[in-house]
Parts: sequence; C-alpha cells; structure tokens
Amino acid sequence: MRSNANTILDDPELFGDEQVKMVDVYGAPLRVAIRPGTGNRIPLLIMNGIGANLELLTPFIEKMDPEIQVIAFDAPGVGGSPAPVLPYRMAGLAKLVARMLDRLGHQQVDVLGVSWGGALAQEFARTYPRRCHRLILAATATGAMMVPGKPTVFFKMMTPRRYLQPAYMTAIAPKIYGGSLRNDPEAAARHVSHIMSSGIRGYFWQIFALWGWTSVHWLHRLTQPTLILAGRDDPIVPLINAKFMARQVPDSILHIFDCGHLFLITRAEEAAQVVHRFLVKKRHSHA
Repeated sequence: MRSNANTILDDPELFGDEQVKMVDVYGAPLRVAIRPGTGNRIPLLIMNGIGANLELLTPFIEKMDPEIQVIAFDAPGVGGSPAPVLPYRMAGLAKLVARMLDRLGHQQVDVLGVSWGGALAQEFARTYPRRCHRLILAATATGAMMVPGKPTVFFKMMTPRRYLQPAYMTAIAPKIYGGSLRNDPEAAARHVSHIMSSGIRGYFWQIFALWGWTSVHWLHRLTQPTLILAGRDDPIVPLINAKFMARQVPDSILHIFDCGHLFLITRAEEAAQVVHRFLVKKRHSHA
C-alpha cells in the first residue's frame, strides 16, 4: 500500500549510524538514509553513481564529521527505490531531489555527487542554485562532452551485468575502477558484498537520464563554491575531465587522490578530511 506523500515510515530499518526510510515523493517512493548530525551545520546530500545503492558509500559516511547530518538516497530503480514506469531525464531527477528535500524539511544542502551522481549534482546546482549551498563533484565529468575512458571500460559500464553477477563484478573491478583495487582483490570483494541489485530496468533508466546530457555550455555559470575530486588512476573518468571542470567553474578547488574511481571508499578517511576542510573553509568565508 502506498503511503501518504508526507509520510516517513515509523518503523525504519537501521543501517550503521544511518536511519533508512522510505519517503514517498508525490508517488515516487525513494529509499533514504539519514545519519543525524550533532551540530547545526547544513546537511550534506550525497548523490551516488550509476547502479550504486546507498550502502556502498558507508565507509565514507562513517568517516565524515559527526556534526554534519548526511543524507543519501537510492535513485529511482536503484537499491530499494522502485523503478518508475517511465524514465526521468536529469532535469526531472533534479526536481525529484528538490521535492524529496521538501519532504525532509531541508531548504538548503551541501551536495556531493559521485560519478553519475555528479552529473545530477551539477544539474541540481544549476536548476536550484539557492538550495545548493556548496558543491562537491567526485570522479565525475560533463556528460556527453567528456573525455571518455578506454572503450573496453565503457562497454563494461554500459551493461548492468556487474550489478547482477557478483563474481563478474569482482573479476572486472580492478580494470574498471583502477587505483588500489588493481592489487587488492579482497577490497573488490568487500565492495561487491554491499551491492543491492534492483534489476535491469533501473540501470538502463539511469543511462537514459544521462544520454545526451552535458554541462559544458553552462558549467562556467555555476555560482556555488565547488570542490572537484578526482583519482589519478581512474579508468572510467580520466583525470583530464576534472582538470577541465576546475578551469570552467569560477569558484573551484581541485584535489587529486593517488587512487582510482572509488577513492571515496578506498581512501575514505582522507576523502572525508578533504571534504570537511572544504566545508569548514567555505562556511566561514561565505557566511
């Protein structure tokens, strides 16, 4: 039975320090995790990568400053969020996120977008500039007008097989994610163990949302202080993309990790410290 649009389930699951709830956003149920903050800081909203359920970023969330409330969600058709009958485009997803924040009672958030979620984060920052206080773009690019990785990596990314077959994901993780996973099969296996597959349709709906989308022509108009994070050995999003974005966004900082695409997980503590310094610095200088 569908809940009222304003309802957050009274008996949520608990996942680590996060409280996991189903939030009905005008008929679109979204699975949302909230790690309460101990202070009065602006919440940090995380937009995850393609096919990635919110559990995958647990290592990073656990290392974040406990004062900051952290919000993560499964995109439509991912993890515990049901796939819609018809797909969204990026603009529609940005609107859905804004409505989700209305349901949660937040007028403004800091936004962290990872990989595919980085495109959504850019769209959200452009469409709702007053609601996006600060912007963090991790392992992401400008969409259709990006410098792509190797074709072999691209074709592996175009299929949801890695999220449907754990053994396949474990086998290809070193090649598609790079960094420390190249020589650490146990780390790849741990990553795979947190995957919650929700089927094929949601994955292709995410590809459709991104298809043809690009921020190249308006990236220079973003007004938010922006932190751009990249891995030096990222087979999916080559480093040159982050360098280009850093030149385009007026108020931006570029930080490069000596790692691959999953540095928020494999370098969780270091990444959390970099993000924290950015949020603290920008909070004081843009009060």
